[in-house]
Amino acid sequence: MEAKRNKNETKMNQSHILEGIKVLDFSQFLAGPAATRLMAEMGAEIVKIEEPTVGDNSRYFPFKAEDGRSAYYVQQNRGKKSLAIDLKSEKGKEIIRQMIPHFDVMVENFSAGVIGRLGFSWEEVKKLNPKIIMCSISSFGQEGPLAHLPGFDYIAQAYSGVSAMIGPSDGPPSLTGLAIGDTSTGVHAATAIGYSLFHRERTGHGQYLDISLLDTYFHHHEVNVQDYSASKGKSLPRRLGTHHNVAAPVGMFKGRKRYFFIVALTHQWPGFCEAINMPELQEDPRFSDQAIRIENRLELAKIIEQWMAEQSSDDAVQKILEDARIPVAPILEVEEAMAHPHLIQRETVRTISDRSIGEFQVPGMPLRFSEFPGHLPLIAPYLGEHNTEVLTEYLSISAQEIADLEKSGVLGTEPVPK
Repeated sequence: MEAKRNKNETKMNQSHILEGIKVLDFSQFLAGPAATRLMAEMGAEIVKIEEPTVGDNSRYFPFKAEDGRSAYYVQQNRGKKSLAIDLKSEKGKEIIRQMIPHFDVMVENFSAGVIGRLGFSWEEVKKLNPKIIMCSISSFGQEGPLAHLPGFDYIAQAYSGVSAMIGPSDGPPSLTGLAIGDTSTGVHAATAIGYSLFHRERTGHGQYLDISLLDTYFHHHEVNVQDYSASKGKSLPRRLGTHHNVAAPVGMFKGRKRYFFIVALTHQWPGFCEAINMPELQEDPRFSDQAIRIENRLELAKIIEQWMAEQSSDDAVQKILEDARIPVAPILEVEEAMAHPHLIQRETVRTISDRSIGEFQVPGMPLRFSEFPGHLPLIAPYLGEHNTEVLTEYLSISAQEIADLEKSGVLGTEPVPK
């Protein structure tokens, strides 16, 4: 009974699910910081290693406040501690070597091989801490013909065949307008880290994780790869434009003022025809079964859009289909999504506060835990803000020595507003 009571007391005092997990984070821009941002939201202590003069390059991305503070950086790095240290100096490397045994996880997203040239390959890191989880995030992975190349989200997207699937069917590929690959790779990395920590609990063993944007992007193909392979190349995946090619009606339909995405699969087709007051479409030879509807999907789209244009408003179209339990959604602009009451109530869009920028909105925490329903009070660090705190806590380095390291350029800082 006593053991059970102590366990419950520990859970009650725990701030979040990863409290007590310590992460040494060498990543910058987005994929790596996305992984460690999720871990920070879950209570892990993140010590962010930054270059001592400019820091994470995302500090220079818009939006920028008058004092140069980047909202992009703040969004991705809330809840982290900044240690700005020169990894090319021998003193800087020695400090990192001394810190590694104190941490559970190490994350880096340099180009393949860079972390090894700095002296912190998996072989060296596991000698310093056999129980650590080391996660390398890169565009193409640590091995393979492309591994040596630099890259970003869109580069991996292009190689994965995903870019080829985005845009008009009779036009060029299009940009996605958001970092699907970087963010998804961060989620994949955080997932792998979490399960590796679980494995370590059972075995006591650390391990190395090789997570790539290309692998993550290719993982998103739900129809294309198997369809092409299983059909022996008879089915060639191509850009869809505004209407899907495996079901109809499934796509974007123009209303009076805005577009809607409508999905009416085989079992929903009769109800859809009734909802738009065209039950005769069920018997129309052009649309009588799914295969024929797909073949004639553009002709069907014209009929549906004509019906939409005849309704009193776009809101009326949405209500008719919703009342009939037909999946439908307005194509919202970003600012419209941010103002939607559902996203606000669930804090899918969330208001945070920064010491320089003040209040602004960011994407909320997508992971939800019944035992930890609230949010942690996270703030983003200034460059080198936690030099003294981190080095004093982990290595007992004196304040004078830290001041000397800052003076010599091994450590870097920027002014922190009061």
